[in-house]
Amino acid sequence: MTGQPDGSGAHRLVILRRFAQLAKAFFIYGSRHETRVFVLLLLLLSAAVGVVQLMVSYAGRNFMTSLAQRDSIGFYRNLWVYLGTFVVAVPVGVFYRFCAERLALLWRLWLTNILVSRFFFNHAFYRLRQSDRVDNPDQRISEDVRSFTTGVLGYLLTLINSAVTLCAFTGVLFSISWKLPVALFLYAGAGTFLSILIGRRLVGMHFLQNQKEADFRYALVRVRDNAESIAFFRGEKREQADLMGRFGSVVNNTLRIIGWNRTLGFFTSGYSYVALIVPLLVVGPMFIQGRIEFGVVTQTEGAFAQVLMALSVIVAQFEGLSTFAASINRLGDLWDELDEYDIEDLRAERDPSIEVNENARGLRLNDLTIQTPDREKTLARGLNFTLPPGRSALIMGESGTGKSSLLRTIAGLWQSGKGTIDRPNINRLIFLPQRPYLVQGSLREQLVYPQSPDGSDDRLIIETLSRVNLAEVLGRVEGDLGQIEDWTNILSLGEQQRISFARIFLNKPLIAFLDESTSALDEGDERTLYRNLLETGISFVSVGHRSTLKEFHDFLIVLEKDGGFKISDLKKRFPDG
Repeated sequence: MTGQPDGSGAHRLVILRRFAQLAKAFFIYGSRHETRVFVLLLLLLSAAVGVVQLMVSYAGRNFMTSLAQRDSIGFYRNLWVYLGTFVVAVPVGVFYRFCAERLALLWRLWLTNILVSRFFFNHAFYRLRQSDRVDNPDQRISEDVRSFTTGVLGYLLTLINSAVTLCAFTGVLFSISWKLPVALFLYAGAGTFLSILIGRRLVGMHFLQNQKEADFRYALVRVRDNAESIAFFRGEKREQADLMGRFGSVVNNTLRIIGWNRTLGFFTSGYSYVALIVPLLVVGPMFIQGRIEFGVVTQTEGAFAQVLMALSVIVAQFEGLSTFAASINRLGDLWDELDEYDIEDLRAERDPSIEVNENARGLRLNDLTIQTPDREKTLARGLNFTLPPGRSALIMGESGTGKSSLLRTIAGLWQSGKGTIDRPNINRLIFLPQRPYLVQGSLREQLVYPQSPDGSDDRLIIETLSRVNLAEVLGRVEGDLGQIEDWTNILSLGEQQRISFARIFLNKPLIAFLDESTSALDEGDERTLYRNLLETGISFVSVGHRSTLKEFHDFLIVLEKDGGFKISDLKKRFPDG
């Protein structure tokens, strides 16, 4: 797991680098016409907001002065001017927020698309499971992307508005007294320094909070996905204890954040209250001496507050900034990890450990040595085997000898080792795991997966259901292949394995790989499925323990724990009829 950020200067530089990296990618490489329009509108509206605030300031000054002077005519004239500035300010403010939200959504759409594409590129989603730096990539892509895009625009626009406000109102303060801007900059500078000093630990706390929240949510998802197994084992107390233990970590870290926010709150609240008095200490004596009007006093209060707010962004929003910095760090970790996978893949292309050729119709393993991804264990050495088109092989061996690992290597999920694999293109292969994967969708989508259901032949699908002895399942949805159900919980494991087998008949691959994919079936159903598979002429490689599987295969590969192997020519096929 990633260590908790310490808030050091080096760490802040990393956050700034990642911020710049993610922002530049969008504004330079991801911009479209719509994006540029909203960026331009936001810049114009930011300037308009500053101008409107200045107009409101002077209109309010004149209005309050006429009130203090008991000038009836001037009072109503300035009232209408004051109200007129509101008529301008309201639409400017509304469209300003509208453009900001639309631009944030465009950015989130673009960044999510990029990350999801990289997440699936070259099996990165599979390899991230073994990462010790990136936890819960699902949360990073969903929650942290949203926090990043909305946060960046929010703080960026705050900085732009602060700059506009600073330019507009500093002149107003100078025109009243040079002491006002001097006091303002000294006060804001001291406040910013102290707020960073007091609250810098919040960045690390919020980083840890995101991680613990994600761990708790993932544990809840695991309970939902494994509800039946938990119920069979009567594991409710164990799971409840685990969940509450994880939630206890969330609560403990939240208490730390609340306590530190309390400390920071003493400073920020005092900072805000004292700020009300600072300008009065300068203009109060001037008003008493009759050197300025009462409206100037109220204008000074408003202008001082506006400029102080512009200079005190860090003080006013430190808690939000710390949460935002944690999101940037988590998103940056994911981005960097995906970069490393891309670099590894490029290295593999230049100097591959296992060479894979995808122009064959059969399967050929040439002097293949298979190692675990960390290269600490060798599972097979010097494996040579050829499977011609239309033939079949059975892989057997004790647990831990690497039977499933051989399939992972053929699929390209594992690349550690040496040797050559000649096989068809990955799109002409199909892999059936012991625990079938069922998608969220209709029965039609289950059967044609991973292909799109658009244009599928429903007549062929119904015939295939009968072929794998699942005609009864069609009756559960009253013949509607498009009905969406929670198939993982509706179908038994045996029915799920038959659904998985049906995909072979519908997708018609050149080679099918079956990793104990009939383990939940009785021998009668298993025999029926393999007989139907033999009739298709599709090559297949099975991993299994049952000796009854031998009669359906041409070759037997037995893997041994020392990395050795034995290959036998079974020369048996199930007799026709």
